[in-house]
Amino acid sequence: MVYLLQAEGIFSQIFFFLMFFVFIFLYPRLMLSQLIYKIEQSARKMEEMSHKANMLTAKKAGARSREMKNAIDEFTDFFVVEPSAIDPYGLVRKIDQTIRSMESRFTEFVDEIAGGKSYKEKQELNYGLRAAIGLRQISKIVRHFVEQAKKFKNLQIAMILQMQLPMIEKIAESEFHGTEAFVSGWPIGDSIGPLSAASLIDKSGEIAEDIVSGKTTIKDRTCFVLKAKGPEPHLGRIDEAIAYLMKRNAIARVITIDAAQKLEGEKSGSVAEGIGFAMGGIGQREMIENVLLPKKIPVDSIVVKVGMEDAIMPMKKDIFKSLPKVKTLVEKAVSRAKKGQKVIIIGVGNSSGIGDTKKTVEDVEKIVNELDRQYKKVSKEKKGGWI
Repeated sequence: MVYLLQAEGIFSQIFFFLMFFVFIFLYPRLMLSQLIYKIEQSARKMEEMSHKANMLTAKKAGARSREMKNAIDEFTDFFVVEPSAIDPYGLVRKIDQTIRSMESRFTEFVDEIAGGKSYKEKQELNYGLRAAIGLRQISKIVRHFVEQAKKFKNLQIAMILQMQLPMIEKIAESEFHGTEAFVSGWPIGDSIGPLSAASLIDKSGEIAEDIVSGKTTIKDRTCFVLKAKGPEPHLGRIDEAIAYLMKRNAIARVITIDAAQKLEGEKSGSVAEGIGFAMGGIGQREMIENVLLPKKIPVDSIVVKVGMEDAIMPMKKDIFKSLPKVKTLVEKAVSRAKKGQKVIIIGVGNSSGIGDTKKTVEDVEKIVNELDRQYKKVSKEKKGGWI
């Protein structure tokens, strides 16, 4: 009896060690298979979103033929090679020229596929394509790493990608909704700057490439309010508009209003103030700073905090509701100039869905409220009601 118990104990130990070594080799493969299945599903989801975004732009362009749809699909592989920075002298000018060339190429392509459309519709299609290209690049990068993990059976690549996917998917969804917003002519989160500027002026006129200006008086100070021309999507040449105004006026202060990415835990639509020229991207801001800072012109900054994915998505109600707070801080910043001095106020950002005077605020509010109702309805359906 004792012998049998000892034999069973030895057999159990041998079986345990055998299974231990088997799992050492099998578990990583099982884990890799599970991870690849998950990231493969995400890659397909993003590829489907990219296809839908292309279909939205094709519909906007009125593309009915297979050739035209293929042309749009091919154009979403468009890329820009950044200028060499080995010799940094004149790098900003080279970047600016590259961006101008890129914008010209977009305009040419839109004219090719939607020649009969109005200027407003062409601009909406132009920026819709830009968002679709962003989504296409994200889907291709995710697919690249999925195929790498599968090809080399690399668990580390699969794990790193799987950990990053929640953020990547959020960004991809924002690009898709951004495409939808642009082709529909809706305001986006980044439009809060132009909207704030428009809310300050009654009349405006174009003074530089895709930039309008309105003149108003705030706290006994003359204010020139700048924004990208709307309601079609534009970013405009703010640098040229500032140069135009400074040649004709003694500017004492510059105030910028822009959307800025919030930190997790901060409330979307909260407003903060600081100093410096608040403007995303590269090229224009550097040229503007080269003009303003040597002349020691104070630059105030007012930013509306938005989520990582909110900037390009249709404008949310919390962001729209920041307008009164922004106006209060603008008046406070203007008051820092002496009475009788002249100030430039700039609403930085994309003008999609934003007109050029304060009349646009009411129109934007209606769109934002309607989109908010739709968003809440969809969210409730996804959750399955209050239960």
